[in-house]
Amino acid sequence: MAVAIVNYNTRDHLRDCLASVQGNKPSEVVVVDNASSDGSVEMVRTEFPTVIMRENDRNTGYGAAANQGISQCRSEYVLLLNSDTVLPGGAHKALSEYMDQNPRAAVVGPRLEYPDGRLQVSSFPFPSPLYTFLRSTSFGSLISRIPILRERYLPSWSHMQARIVPWVLGAVMVIRREAFEIVEGFDESFFMFSEEVDLCYRLWSAGWEVHFTPVVTIVHIEGASTKGCYAEMELLRYSSTRKFYQQHYSKRRISQLKLLTTYFMLRNILFDYARLAWKGLTQSSSGAGENLVLWKKVLYSAWEDPGR
Repeated sequence: MAVAIVNYNTRDHLRDCLASVQGNKPSEVVVVDNASSDGSVEMVRTEFPTVIMRENDRNTGYGAAANQGISQCRSEYVLLLNSDTVLPGGAHKALSEYMDQNPRAAVVGPRLEYPDGRLQVSSFPFPSPLYTFLRSTSFGSLISRIPILRERYLPSWSHMQARIVPWVLGAVMVIRREAFEIVEGFDESFFMFSEEVDLCYRLWSAGWEVHFTPVVTIVHIEGASTKGCYAEMELLRYSSTRKFYQQHYSKRRISQLKLLTTYFMLRNILFDYARLAWKGLTQSSSGAGENLVLWKKVLYSAWEDPGR
């Protein structure tokens, strides 16, 4: 199994990731760097001279860089990693064996944990108005407290057994090259967020399967390359979700997403204005003010003509 890693300004995390990868003795390792300015490229070339380094002169986005990295690999299976992941010993062997045993699995996601040992949910239903409503209200957390429903609801199940799922988190994905090439890889028009959702959706449409397996647990720090960019990332997250709807769903579903987004953004705006008024603060003197700018941008983008 080969390894492809996408990196953007996470030099120290990338060092730890590569050290754990090399301990698994992969057939080849490719790092695609999206124009980092923190010395990532120099570190790889100095400390890991056997790693194949592909240095981009601009940030091409995750999907485009992942395509670039996977295209450099020759193995039947490619383990695609975020740079802020750490693999335990035996990970490659366990995941390769799972792929061998499940020939219809195009993508497999392992169990993920945060550095403190907490489970990181990594398998999800495809986006839908109902799922958006559950995720954005207390109803989702209520389901997670009801034993008979907890294991049926993907965001709250225990992740302790293998199962077929709609899609898995792109932080760690084992990809079957044959299937990946049939659907022509990641859609590079998704700069960040939803690119793995789109890939899994197209793989399902092409007759393949997506699996989750706990045969190995991998540590994922999460968000290492996007720290300090909360508002920008949240706006991009919504835009990518809307793009997914536009490419795969009916106009009715798109309208439902627009209405739900409008409701939640107006709710957030009213709540933050009320909080500012209650505390006697100005919009510029509080974190609530920054959130208000974000909610308004998301609300505007929900009604913006997608053809513009």
